[in-house]
Amino acid sequence: MDAQPARTEPVDPTVRRRAVDAARGAEPFDLLLSGGTVVDVGTGELRPADVGLVGPLIASVHPTGSRADALAVHDISGRYLAPGLVDMHVHFESSMLTPGPYAEAVCPRGTTTIFGDPHELANVSGVPGVRYALEASRGLPVRFILQAPSCVPPMPGLELSGADLHGREVAEMLAWPEVGGLAEVMDMLGVLQSDGRMVDVVAAGLASGKLVSGHAAGLSGPELQAYLAAGITSDHEIVADPDALEKLRAGMTVELRGAFEHVLPGLVAELNALPELPTHLVAATDDLFALTLTTDGGVDHLLRRLIGYGLDPVRALRIATYNAAYRLGRTDLGLVAAGRRADLIVLSSLRDVTVVDVYADGRHVAADGRMIVEIVEGPSDPPYGTMVLSPLAPADLELRVAPAGAPVTAGDAATTARLRVVADPVFTRWDEVEVEVRDGVVVVPDGLLLQVSVHRHGRAPAIPRPALISGWGSWTGAVATTVSHDTHNLVVFGRDPVDMALAANTVIATGGGVAVTSGGAVRASIALPIAGLLSPLPAAEVAAAQRQVQDAAQAIGLFSNVLTQPLFQVMVASLACLPGPHVTDIGLIDGTTGERVPSAVID
Repeated sequence: MDAQPARTEPVDPTVRRRAVDAARGAEPFDLLLSGGTVVDVGTGELRPADVGLVGPLIASVHPTGSRADALAVHDISGRYLAPGLVDMHVHFESSMLTPGPYAEAVCPRGTTTIFGDPHELANVSGVPGVRYALEASRGLPVRFILQAPSCVPPMPGLELSGADLHGREVAEMLAWPEVGGLAEVMDMLGVLQSDGRMVDVVAAGLASGKLVSGHAAGLSGPELQAYLAAGITSDHEIVADPDALEKLRAGMTVELRGAFEHVLPGLVAELNALPELPTHLVAATDDLFALTLTTDGGVDHLLRRLIGYGLDPVRALRIATYNAAYRLGRTDLGLVAAGRRADLIVLSSLRDVTVVDVYADGRHVAADGRMIVEIVEGPSDPPYGTMVLSPLAPADLELRVAPAGAPVTAGDAATTARLRVVADPVFTRWDEVEVEVRDGVVVVPDGLLLQVSVHRHGRAPAIPRPALISGWGSWTGAVATTVSHDTHNLVVFGRDPVDMALAANTVIATGGGVAVTSGGAVRASIALPIAGLLSPLPAAEVAAAQRQVQDAAQAIGLFSNVLTQPLFQVMVASLACLPGPHVTDIGLIDGTTGERVPSAVID
């Protein structure tokens, strides 16, 4: 199959002809949106105009009241008409929703297109997982443009996922017409060191002629330049104040997300100081729960915050519309203009980004915050049965060390050991602690927790890998999850092995999910039987379960000073592609150096 860029979608020539005739006044519009103010994200203007639609197309943008011939008229007087929002970097799996309920969650808030990376499904189920995402997303009111996952696993040798994708498999996915590019290249060390595997994967992306997206966490100066020179053109890892402007000045497309609130005020100030708004700045959500999407919102929530920090509303909308279409090479999206697809949103307030109506391909699909059309996923084969793991005993979740390097035997006297500690959540660093050891079992010091990672895909022995972590506060219970980016092995956190085993086994029994326990009881859980990542339930039910789990986790001590979604902290703790130490299914690793640490014990 010829792997050419997935650009404009074909429109039936007879429909196009009708649009031409309607624009000339030779026949009526199918639908006329009258009395509104068009948000012209191309010129930056707000101007009164009526908009006539024919089928999935905008046929005409013309003076208010100059035409009345239409099969249907929607009066949007006093409101604003803008292009549908485009989410330029998203893992829909992080919502824990399948594609249909995901569309149900984001469409009423104005998102009509996503550039999705089904990387999470790929790490569990490989190419079939990506095919499932593609097939299930067909026919939805939200346009899913998918990417071919580039790093499965993200850091070979430091973690093991449920699949292993090389250049050949990536090239196969890139050849699918619905795939719009190569997804975020997370193995930064592999790129910078010209690792053969990553050279082949990036080469497949470049050869396809499609977009090659990146993950440039912490890259700056010569390393950032080298990463760009490899042919990678975007990044969403904006975690510190200088990141965005350096990357924009380097010519890298910045997929701005709202995960780190502290970077937004300074970034808005920098954008306002520039003579032009960079066209290579787009909006993204990356990883948002269904709870966040249905309460705060997605792209719309990001835009509200940017506007609140001082960005002009029309400029904010431009980031999520025109700039996104430009990046995608989609000349049929991103503007309220004749010939473009009629993906449109009606807003009652620009400053608050209050979306009251959504049109997708000319069809009125959402109103007043809810869908008004039925959502039906395309026929697909969801990946059930991916939890290849037997129940765990409390003793499996203890940290054992041998005194003075000797074998551990029953009745060993209490002794001490000096251990490495993974300090601080998310932005991790090495630390050390002196611990008491009783019968070979480490007594977890006050203020510290155990993190245990267990391979759950059946591709290696399911050996629990424990380590001490600090900076997480004092807990009174445990959390277990199979949503553990990016390889999605089972990860368990806590102090009491009994609570930890109960949480782990609750998740194992449901084929994947998240569970919170304390005092020997399950306080809250959510079952995720599809790939251990997704629920088959509607968005509202999944959001309600997430709220219960997050509340229960916070009640036992989970908190986050960094992430806007506190529960997400347990889900990114094993991210081997981030700098610093982490605990993966092979043990302690260092994401900065790309090395495995043989033992937690410091000689």
